[in-house]
Amino acid sequence: MESTEQTRPRWRWGTYRWLIILVIVANVFAVKAFSPVKPHIQLPAEAVAGPVTLPLIGDLYLTNTMIATLIADLLLILIAFSVWRVTRGGAMILSGVPQIFEMIVEAIYNLTESTARKWADTVFPWVATIILMVLLINWSELIPGVDSIGMLHEPHHGTPAYETQELFAIGDFHVTTITGEIETEVVSDSDSHDSEEDIGEGLGFTPYVRVASTDLNFTLALALTSVIVIQILGFRAVGITYLKKYLNFGRLGKLLFREKISPFDLIFPFTDIYVGLLELIAEIAKIISFSFRLFGNIFAGSVLLFIIGTLVPVVIQSGIVFLELFVGLVQAMVFGMLVMVFMTMATIAHDGH
Repeated sequence: MESTEQTRPRWRWGTYRWLIILVIVANVFAVKAFSPVKPHIQLPAEAVAGPVTLPLIGDLYLTNTMIATLIADLLLILIAFSVWRVTRGGAMILSGVPQIFEMIVEAIYNLTESTARKWADTVFPWVATIILMVLLINWSELIPGVDSIGMLHEPHHGTPAYETQELFAIGDFHVTTITGEIETEVVSDSDSHDSEEDIGEGLGFTPYVRVASTDLNFTLALALTSVIVIQILGFRAVGITYLKKYLNFGRLGKLLFREKISPFDLIFPFTDIYVGLLELIAEIAKIISFSFRLFGNIFAGSVLLFIIGTLVPVVIQSGIVFLELFVGLVQAMVFGMLVMVFMTMATIAHDGH
């Protein structure tokens, strides 16, 4: 009887090379059939559904960045469930996705333990969740269909209108592609200074999924959550004396009860107050830094992918994809490690003990 290794088909080293060449050739023909259309780039997330009116809140919309966040949450939960299911069975050696997940989590925990020491078990869940969550969201821009599959609708003012072509239909389900952008004209009203965009025929486009990191609302919410948790951990570790980091009036209070005061005794109390104000400003700066660093890098990467894909749609964009793969990993690690360092610093008392 022949062994499994002998019956299993062997792949030569050149097979993958021919597959890559086949994909490139197919890409060339696809570009010739459907030429790339200049994408519409905007900062605010686009609404996919809504509004839903709630009392005391107002109108709420479901945006495409919210959908991207929900998908990343679901993927993270499914990965965690797969690891839990394998470990529940008593497997000592994991394989596949659980093994990769185990390696990542172990590396994050070792890094947290070497930094936070006895507070590692408290800091680790926050740091690991942030890194894995941001990593999945950042890498979602590399998935085909993100920012390119969506719904056609009546064009809104200030957004481009597109010519469309129906590819095929299955019942009431129609698959349509964009073939070009319609030139718009600005028509001015002689009686007012307002101008309206004459869209004419054509349709507007809104993607179903957009990378959440390109929405400042997501990065700002993540930054606010991180800074609030840092303050809570500081109070938990140090107690009420944690406020001395921002409001240090100890030396000024002692100065009021001293009989003899030297010039240096007047300098140090106000120095403590000044340093506390700087610490307070630094906490606000953390929110701004966290928000705009992640947002700026990922948004710029998305724009770069759009532009390169429009100008040189074959081969060259693959290099940018690998670059964004690296940038997405770096930004997730930077965000998580900064949170870890700031949490560790919050557990250290500022009264010299």
